[in-house]
Amino acid sequence: MTDATPQPQPGPLTVAIVDDHSIFRAGVRAGLPPRLQVVGEAATVDEAVDLVAATAPRVVLLDVHLPGGAGGGGAEVITRSAPDHPGTRFLALSVSDAADDVVRVIRAGARGYITKSSSETDVAEAIDRVAEGDAVFSPRLAGFVLDAFGAVSGETAQVDTELDRLSAREQEVMRLIARGYAYKEVAGDLFISVKTVETHVSKVLRKLQLSNRHELTAWALQRKLL
Repeated sequence: MTDATPQPQPGPLTVAIVDDHSIFRAGVRAGLPPRLQVVGEAATVDEAVDLVAATAPRVVLLDVHLPGGAGGGGAEVITRSAPDHPGTRFLALSVSDAADDVVRVIRAGARGYITKSSSETDVAEAIDRVAEGDAVFSPRLAGFVLDAFGAVSGETAQVDTELDRLSAREQEVMRLIARGYAYKEVAGDLFISVKTVETHVSKVLRKLQLSNRHELTAWALQRKLL
């Protein structure tokens, strides 16, 4: 999941919607705020690859189970499209919360995975964050992501000098943010304000010499801290 941090792009944030159910695509399109510009829809692997090639959207909302292509579903769309479109980010949006589905698309290069039970607000926020270079996962799926990186339940986290730079509260915030929690979710869990969460995240990134949430997630995964 190594990837360069995307540079800010002018104009509206463009989105492509890929799902084999037209009713669902219409519902997602209707629920997105006007600031997110839907540039097209696709129902199959091949249609999705062609759509990305034609429109180069900043974010592709992608179901993991799709007909067509070589049978690889959403993961195949990513592996066929990503090399030629480094500015496009892929966000899985699926009814499935099976570990195999999560791991497959993340290994293919998806920058996040959220379920179809997510609210319209959550979907729009996830699109924004993925476009900015963050990794976004529904919190209950974090364990699958850890498994994909080889973390084993019960392993003792590596203690190093970098972790020692963080206060106890900063470590709490770091773990939740690295797992994909939104700032407001962290604030609710820790009974602090969103502004305080933002301050802690800023300090954590500065102390660890990281640039964004995606790098923080990778850092934490490498040290088996989640």
